[in-house]
Amino acid sequence: MSRNQDSTVSRRREILQMLSESGEIFVEALSEKFGVSEVTIRNDLDQLESKNMLIRARGGAIKMETGVGIDQRLADKNRINFQEKSKIGNRAAQLIVESDTIIIDSGSTTAEMVRNLPELRDLTVITNAMNIANQLVARPNINVIIPGGYLRKNSISLVGPLAEKSLRNFNVDKAFLGVDGFDTRNGLYTPNVEEARLNEIMIEISREVILLADSSKFSKRSFAFICDVKEIDKVITDSDIKEDDKKRLEDAGVEVIVV
Repeated sequence: MSRNQDSTVSRRREILQMLSESGEIFVEALSEKFGVSEVTIRNDLDQLESKNMLIRARGGAIKMETGVGIDQRLADKNRINFQEKSKIGNRAAQLIVESDTIIIDSGSTTAEMVRNLPELRDLTVITNAMNIANQLVARPNINVIIPGGYLRKNSISLVGPLAEKSLRNFNVDKAFLGVDGFDTRNGLYTPNVEEARLNEIMIEISREVILLADSSKFSKRSFAFICDVKEIDKVITDSDIKEDDKKRLEDAGVEVIVV
C-alpha cells in the first residue's frame, strides 16, 4: 500500500471513529482537522456512504443506524438528502390546484412541499404533523384541519385511535405521503405501527395518492407495512432512482415523476 493510500485509510478510519462518538460530523471541520481540501473530505464521506458506513447529510454526515425498527427523529431526517427533498417537495406542490382538499403526512420531504405551496385563494389541508400545521399558520387562504390523537415526538405528529376516527370523517382529493422504506416489489413501510395505520386510512379516503420519496428510501423495508405499490398513483423522486425500480413502478400503473 502506498503512503497516500495508507493516509486515506487512516483518515477514513478516524472519521468513522469521530462519527461513532459524536453522531454527526461536518466537512469544514474535518477539512481543517486533517489539513486536506473539502473536496477530499466529501470524497471520503461519499466512499464511506457507498459502503453503508454513514449517511451523507447537508454539510457533512450522520451516524448510520441499523435495524428495521429504527425510528429516526425528524430533525435527523431533515439533514439527509436535503437538496433532493427540496426538489421533490417543490414538484409535489405544483400538483395542487385551486379548491383542492389534501392530506399531508408527516415527514421531512412533505415539509419541503409545504414551503413551496402555491398562492391559492382556496385550499384545505388536513395534516397530523404539528410542524406542518405550524408552517401554515401564516397562510390565511389555507384552511387547516388537525385530527386529534397523541403526540409522537420523533415525528412531531398526532397518531392513535382518536386521529384515526377523525380522519374517517373526510374524503379528500389528494394524499401526499412520506415513508421510511419503499420496496417496489412489496410496498411502503414505516418504523411505527400507529403511523402505518394512519397512513392506511389516509390512502383509503383519498382519490389520488402521491408518494414523495428520495432515492435513498428505495429497496428498504422498515418494521410496519403500510400498503402495496398498487395503492399509489404517483411517485415523485430524484434522478438516482434505479431503472429497474422505475420500470417496476410503471408496469404497476404508477406514474413516476423524476426531478
